[in-house]
Amino acid sequence: MTPSGPLKVVSQLLDLPLIDCNGNYCGIVDDVAFTGGAGKDARLDALLVGPGAYRGRMPRWAMWLVAKVAGDRITRVPMAKVKSIGSAVELTAAAEKLGLHNAEDRVRKHIPRVGAM
Repeated sequence: MTPSGPLKVVSQLLDLPLIDCNGNYCGIVDDVAFTGGAGKDARLDALLVGPGAYRGRMPRWAMWLVAKVAGDRITRVPMAKVKSIGSAVELTAAAEKLGLHNAEDRVRKHIPRVGAM
């Protein structure tokens, strides 16, 4: 499936893993942003990634807890950086260029590298 074709946002896009151009996992699609307005065509503009994007998907009290634990940052991945959409969203850029590596880098320094990790 191509990023410009028809898409069922909830069933075909939300919660899909993101894979950068180097084959690295770099998060999941947490929400989407559209362009357009009243009486105009709606177009998918960007994928939203990060704990701040949960705001529309969870109760206020739960979002408060998520923000305290994980923060509330949102990274916008423009649709121009999406190569294909299938069982994962493949990107045309590296995670570092899109700002998708920040959370993983913070967590990685607290997890010991043992065995298969």
